[in-house]
Amino acid sequence: MLWLNKIVDEIIAKHPQGEVLIESGGSPSGTYHLGHMRELVTCDAILLELRHRGRQARHIYFVDDLDVFRKVPSNVAEEWSQHLGKPLCDVPSPGADDGSYADYFLQGLIDSCKALNVEVEFVRSHPKYRSGWFVPAIELCLENIPQIRTTLERISNRSLDQNWSPIQVLENGRLKNRKFLSLNKQNKTVEFESADGEALTALYDKGQVKLDWRLDWPARWWMLNVHVEPFGREHASAGGSFDTGLQLMQDVFKAEAPVPVPYDSIHMVGDTKKMSASKGTAISAMEGIQIMPAEVIRYFILRSPLNRPIQFDPIDGVVKLMDEYAALAADTNRGESEDRLLQVSTRGEQPGISRVPFSHLVASYQASLKDFDKTLEVIKRTEHSTVVNEEAEIIKAELKFIDNWLEKRAPEEVKFELVEAVEIDAFSVAQKEYMKKLADVIAKAPADADGSWFHAAIYEFKNAVELEPSQLFSTLYQVTIGKKAGPRAGWFLSILPREWLISRLRLEA
Repeated sequence: MLWLNKIVDEIIAKHPQGEVLIESGGSPSGTYHLGHMRELVTCDAILLELRHRGRQARHIYFVDDLDVFRKVPSNVAEEWSQHLGKPLCDVPSPGADDGSYADYFLQGLIDSCKALNVEVEFVRSHPKYRSGWFVPAIELCLENIPQIRTTLERISNRSLDQNWSPIQVLENGRLKNRKFLSLNKQNKTVEFESADGEALTALYDKGQVKLDWRLDWPARWWMLNVHVEPFGREHASAGGSFDTGLQLMQDVFKAEAPVPVPYDSIHMVGDTKKMSASKGTAISAMEGIQIMPAEVIRYFILRSPLNRPIQFDPIDGVVKLMDEYAALAADTNRGESEDRLLQVSTRGEQPGISRVPFSHLVASYQASLKDFDKTLEVIKRTEHSTVVNEEAEIIKAELKFIDNWLEKRAPEEVKFELVEAVEIDAFSVAQKEYMKKLADVIAKAPADADGSWFHAAIYEFKNAVELEPSQLFSTLYQVTIGKKAGPRAGWFLSILPREWLISRLRLEA
């Protein structure tokens, strides 16, 4: 994990002593998706590596729940548009609970972090503003508006409007950009100009004033003494919010900025843009956790350098990813970097993935009518019998993810179930003759006949019946699962209940 070592080397060089504070953050404006988890899992990896090197470290997630409710996402009723402009913490929950909109969506992130074993403390913005915690930062910014304007214009290479203000004010329950007039530090008020030109006041120690995003971010670094800050590439562009924050730390807050950790986004396969839950181009973090074990998701995120985008394929990619991770976990000749990747992915625990290939489990589970215990019995009749005896509980845990994957994301060509009955007239005379001959051979098969034995039995009749080789297989799939294609035929027949298979081939069942 060269990228992780490089980041932690830089952190330790800049902060050789004391506890290291890592901050992540975001706005609870909608459903948290798998793309959001790249930041949090990255922070957790940094935390673990720091501790691995003997340093104390802590990770906080700053919840921007005082942000403006700007857009109604696709999974929220359009009637919520009546709340646009309000702080997220003041918008009612779109769920059945009595909490806020921010509470509702934040809970999804909290649950996701718990499931992914991400160690993080959630710090919410609105209590900080409404308790007066932000007062020193607000006063400092309002006393240095000319310097802030100069810095922002120079670093971002754009001119600010003459009425630009470093703050938003709460006016009639909604946050507004208003012209700043004056500051009263004794009364903790700001005077601003309303849309009608009227001079109004707001209490900045009661959460009626919020710093502009480009000021709020460095203000948090300064107030919290943040040492490390990961952020998406959209903030890392030249003149972007990190560049302005960096310069504001020097010009206004007179403090050192955190070590930057920019990262690229996660895309759904075939999409060139980052995931967006509101546009329907994302998989939610919770769904990802339902179809894959936490350690596999962490591995998926951490195996790539941060400057590379990651493509997630919830269909075919899940099979490849699970098998790739299982191979890494089973490899006894891992290099140092691979070993560290596995340790960070599992958070130091033993890998919870079995040695049975994922595709094998998928087929066995469906052939067993999705019964956990029967699935184990089926696998015992294969080359993985020893694994079943040693890893039965691990396999059962994997089957829960497989069940969810089959329901939510698996492609149709992978999904199957044994058909309860077949139409005898749907088969030709040649097909019936072939199935009867095969049934007679299988009836004499040894009890431990494996996939290779059945594969040879299938081919035994390729010259004895009037069917092409491909028709031999399609006939078997048609009579067992009602499809033209399916899992490896020899192996598949070997795991089916023997008496049922013989009876079905004879068209008796």
